[in-house]
Amino acid sequence: MHLVSLIPLMMLFVFLAPRQLPARGARPNILLILADDLGFSDLGCYGGEISTPNLDGLAKEGLRFTQFYNTSRCWPTRAALLTGYYAQQVRRDATLGGRGGGQGKRPSWARLLPERLKGMGYRTYHSGKWHIDGLPLKNGFDRSYSLQDHDRNFTPQSHTEDDRALPPVEPGAGYYSTTAIAGQMIARLREHAGSHPQDPWFCFLAFTAPHFPLQAPAGDIQRYANRYSQGWDVLRKERWRRIRSMGLVRGEMAPPDRDGAPPYAFPEAIRKLGTNEVNRAVAWDSLTAAQKQLQARKMAVHAAMVDRMDREIGRVLDQVRSMGAWDDTIVLFLSDNGASAEMMVRGDGHDAEAECGTGATFFSLGPGWSTMANAPFRQHKTWTHEGGTATPLIVFGPRWTRDRGVLRNIPAHVIDLAPTLLELATGERQTALFPEVAPIWPGRSLVPFLSRDRHAADRPIWWLHEGHRALRIGDWKIVALKGGSDWELYHLGTDRCEVNNLAQRHPRRVKRMAQTWSDMAADHERIAQTQ
Repeated sequence: MHLVSLIPLMMLFVFLAPRQLPARGARPNILLILADDLGFSDLGCYGGEISTPNLDGLAKEGLRFTQFYNTSRCWPTRAALLTGYYAQQVRRDATLGGRGGGQGKRPSWARLLPERLKGMGYRTYHSGKWHIDGLPLKNGFDRSYSLQDHDRNFTPQSHTEDDRALPPVEPGAGYYSTTAIAGQMIARLREHAGSHPQDPWFCFLAFTAPHFPLQAPAGDIQRYANRYSQGWDVLRKERWRRIRSMGLVRGEMAPPDRDGAPPYAFPEAIRKLGTNEVNRAVAWDSLTAAQKQLQARKMAVHAAMVDRMDREIGRVLDQVRSMGAWDDTIVLFLSDNGASAEMMVRGDGHDAEAECGTGATFFSLGPGWSTMANAPFRQHKTWTHEGGTATPLIVFGPRWTRDRGVLRNIPAHVIDLAPTLLELATGERQTALFPEVAPIWPGRSLVPFLSRDRHAADRPIWWLHEGHRALRIGDWKIVALKGGSDWELYHLGTDRCEVNNLAQRHPRRVKRMAQTWSDMAADHERIAQTQ
């Protein structure tokens, strides 16, 4: 029997021991908030300079996880988040055998969390990005606003309400994606308070911010007009100082990769974006004055997008308070992957004469600012180094997070959130959303860690995306770039930023971990073949 085949059984034995939940008369309301392409240190409570008082407030009254992981990409994270399985197991990211991927269709047993919750009497609401196979209402949601057009923040041409197409948004309509996504969720909560006040609710609030294109309301951008003129090198060091003072990360900060390119080559897009665009994290002082001006403006727009998202989250939280549901609600916030170094032009194209941040432009962060947004880590979205996979996770719930403003250092992954939320909803450990038809979850419930930062048995956390590979067991991590590159080895307990490669010093450990990675890959392939 492969090692990986034993892992679910061991975890079941360890984590099914009964634990008593706080006594209450109703199941918790759940507000699950997902950002898109947010860097690890973009939020104020994770070391950033962007104003995020609402999320900072949740962190101050709740928990911040310091070693929480996503899959490094949009759609596999959403699949893992809502099923509780690795995306490769449910055909939502490619396996080594080529099964699945961004267009993959889940097996019939791989149903979503809202479907299980709905069967327990929850009302279920979705607003924002979807990026999962199938349609929201056919996958357990009672109501949904789905924004499919991710290339136009002011004038989306494709969006739906309850799986029915809405008219395209015309210029001048006053629409902005982040505000609209929050507004739709507020409307659903108001309806709930009027029509279903006795029922618990599950809200999946999936923003498209701060994903490219960099577009934001002019007033929001103005708040950061002069904030980024010092450049990414100086400001990255400032973030690192704050990160260390908060106790979030151990070790030394990874040096910037001056030659690292975007993950995909679009030379024609770079030409369209103009000579002041920069597609490497070169030294800031090497840029021309015109380049510095554009680059500082780009980061101001990114900051405005994060700022606006926080403001809109504040509006949703205010709605929850006004319903009298605050004490019975648990809120979780995370990002689907790290900040992106991608650079491309899509949607309505790019007007080189228009000001950065308007709907006529299609700028992206690029490697320079993405390196700062992911500080203090290496790499970006799509990579399986820490910069691609590490995300903030804030958890707040008056009845469940009685420690205030504290850190949780347990390594954990998005596959753990469905088990966590289902345990909160049922009051009991669960092995799957639908255990009568589905395999045992590879993840574990984090409910025991909400009350205190206890020790847990080491278990493997596994990654594969576009050929980039990684495995973490305890404090040890192996990681390799696509193209058959050698495994690197890091001790994250002392070197979280993957600076000192220990592979040559510990070849037997690398070999053992690489075998575990391969065994798990084979097991994921096997599970993906089941119907």
